[in-house]
Amino acid sequence: MATFTSASLSAAAAERPRRSGLLDDARGFWREFVARAFNPYRPELHYMRGPGPAWRAKYGDGAAFRIKADLD
Repeated sequence: MATFTSASLSAAAAERPRRSGLLDDARGFWREFVARAFNPYRPELHYMRGPGPAWRAKYGDGAAFRIKADLD
């Protein structure tokens, strides 16, 4: 297996203008904020709460269901 390393930047990378650290930080903050605030995926809406259809088929609709509470 061969490993290649280079300490110098390519010509295209060296010619790119440097951005202000503060401007980059603000831009990164807003990009992440918008991505998280308007993300349509809500996993908590998909988690099961209680017994599902297979449990009801096995035990019936009238069977008692109890959730264990942590009393630590």
